[in-house]
Amino acid sequence: MAKMSFAERLRSLFGGKGSDDDFFDELTDILIEADVGAKNAVEIVDSLQKKCREEKLSGEQAIMAQLRQDFLSSVKGISLEPEEGKVNVYMLLGVNGVGKTTSAAKLAKLYSDRGTKVILSASDTFRAAAVDQISMHGDRLCIRVVRHQMGSDPGAVVFDAIDACRAQGGGLVIADTAGRLQNKENLVNELKKIDKIARAKADEGCYKKILVIDATTGQNAVRQAEVFNEAVGLDAIVLAKYDSTAKGGCLVTIGRELGIPVAYLCTGEKYDDIQLFNAGEYASAMLQS
Repeated sequence: MAKMSFAERLRSLFGGKGSDDDFFDELTDILIEADVGAKNAVEIVDSLQKKCREEKLSGEQAIMAQLRQDFLSSVKGISLEPEEGKVNVYMLLGVNGVGKTTSAAKLAKLYSDRGTKVILSASDTFRAAAVDQISMHGDRLCIRVVRHQMGSDPGAVVFDAIDACRAQGGGLVIADTAGRLQNKENLVNELKKIDKIARAKADEGCYKKILVIDATTGQNAVRQAEVFNEAVGLDAIVLAKYDSTAKGGCLVTIGRELGIPVAYLCTGEKYDDIQLFNAGEYASAMLQS
C-alpha cells in the first residue's frame, strides 16, 4: 500500500475523530513525520490546541486555517536583490551533496537574466569535481568563472573574483564554498577566513551568506543550519530538492529556532528550476500535498 501524503493523513485524521486529545496527539506525530521536528511539533500543536479551546475553533477548515497561520508565523521569506553598480557577494554554504554548486549556477542564471553582471567563484578548491562542475556551468551559461588550481587557498579565489567584479564596475560574485562537515573545525576556520575577505571587499550591505539545504534530509538540515549559522551567521536559506515527496518541514524548525529567512526553492535539475520563496504558498503546499 502506498504511503499516504501529509495532506491525506490530515484529511484522514479529521475524518476519524474530533478535536480531542487523541486528535492533537496524532497531529503532533504527523508534523514530526513531515520533518517539523519533535520539539517544535509539540509546541505548535499545544498552541493550536489552546487556540481552539479559547476561540472555540472546531472542524477541518477552522483548524487547518489556524495551523497554516502557525506555519506562516514560523517561516519568513526574504528578497535578495544585488545593488546595481556595487560589488555584491553571495557566499553559498552547505555540506557536500545538497546541491550547492547547482544552486549557484541557478542563481547565476537568474540574476544574469535580470541584467546583473555575474561572476562565479570556484572557491571549493578541495574537490576537483566541484571546480570542474562550476566551470562547466559557467561555460554553458556564458558566465565568467574565477578559478585557481585544486588545493589552492579558497579565500584567494574569492579575493580575485571580487577584484574582477570591481574592475568591471560592479555586479555579483556568487562563491561556491566547501562543505566538509566531517572535519568541522577546519571547515569553520576556512569559512571564517573567506567571510573576513568577502566582508572587507564587498560594498557595504552587499554581502550575503546563503545556506543551501536539501529538503529530503529532514532534521539533518536543521543541524547544518546551526553549524553554519554559528560559524559565520546566515542571511538566507535556499531549499534544494523540494518536490512533492519532500515537504520541507525543516524550514519551520529553522525559522522558529534560528530565525533565518528563506530566499529560494529549487525543484529540479534545470537552470530555471528555481523560484522565489513565498511563505503563503509554502504553508498551503504543506497542508495540501
